[in-house]
Amino acid sequence: MPTPLLIGSCVPFSGKSTLVLGLGRQLAARGLPVVFGKPLASSDDDFPMDAEVRFVGSTLGLAEGQLLASLQVIEAASAEARLLSGDLGAGPGLDSLRARIAAEADRLVLLESAGTLSEGLLFGLSLVQLARGLDAQVVLVHPWSDCRSVEPLLEARQQLGDQLAGVVLNGVEPEGLAGLRARLEPALERLGLPVLGVMPRSPLLRSVTVEELSRRLAARVLCCHERLDLLVETLSIGAMNVSSAMEFFRRRRNMAVVTGADRTDIQLAALEASTQCLILTGVGEPLPELISRAEELEVPVLKVEHDTLTTVEAIEAAFGHVRLHEPVKASYAIRLVEEHCDFSRVFEQLQLPLRA
Repeated sequence: MPTPLLIGSCVPFSGKSTLVLGLGRQLAARGLPVVFGKPLASSDDDFPMDAEVRFVGSTLGLAEGQLLASLQVIEAASAEARLLSGDLGAGPGLDSLRARIAAEADRLVLLESAGTLSEGLLFGLSLVQLARGLDAQVVLVHPWSDCRSVEPLLEARQQLGDQLAGVVLNGVEPEGLAGLRARLEPALERLGLPVLGVMPRSPLLRSVTVEELSRRLAARVLCCHERLDLLVETLSIGAMNVSSAMEFFRRRRNMAVVTGADRTDIQLAALEASTQCLILTGVGEPLPELISRAEELEVPVLKVEHDTLTTVEAIEAAFGHVRLHEPVKASYAIRLVEEHCDFSRVFEQLQLPLRA
């Protein structure tokens, strides 16, 4: 059976989809198409064809026959049914997936696992179970802040053994890239962790659309409904005097500005900066002049019922924890992988028939 490649992570939202997109584009450029799927779907809305699978397929130009249906969906209802059944095996679905892989002599089967090493155990579809059941090679993408970040990778190395083909470190502060590669990469290699790439922290990939913020905040959109696709990269709180606010806003880019509905001075100052949306808290409604200016500049204005602290916490929780479903993010992700990752060792190990 051809060896599939499984993209996994030790913690959620580590950058698996970024890696899948970059890998898929590189393989296609070298003459080897891929078949892609997520054995464990994250939402029941589109089961059995996960929405993320369709997005990856659309971005990479994959035909319908190159997309694999998920075997299970990890939601509360399905988890309860699974627990009550007492059957923790993967079921016949894994056999059908194995047969599909066996039939793919001319294409690489690229699979994305669940968010952690343990997620999916209830369904017999955890990363380690998939790797063993499919005899797959595994590439892990993992956020790196300092040397303590290595511990989940060491745990994965213990469980996966020689099936761990390599790791990609993600979310590294740009100023720390060179030092990490020079000083720490050799140490990781000696520990049995082949380093295939080190990717910098990206505000764009961590960004969230105004529409997603509106949904999470249950906000009323007061204007510019057609601009909810704008991407928010940073958060600013307009609680200072207007002169201090203007100086602060000039140093930020692609902001969501949270301020009181009665702070028209701050709201107008924010509109003149790199603001993607205004989020108004507290009682009252904004002045018509504010809405008119926001419409001129095409900046959505949202009104929420929460207090400022709750609003800020909800926005901060969204950064870096949303799916990669915007074309501009996908294009940037592909370029990021191309510039910072080298999968030649994995390609050689899998003996892929690639063009030079």
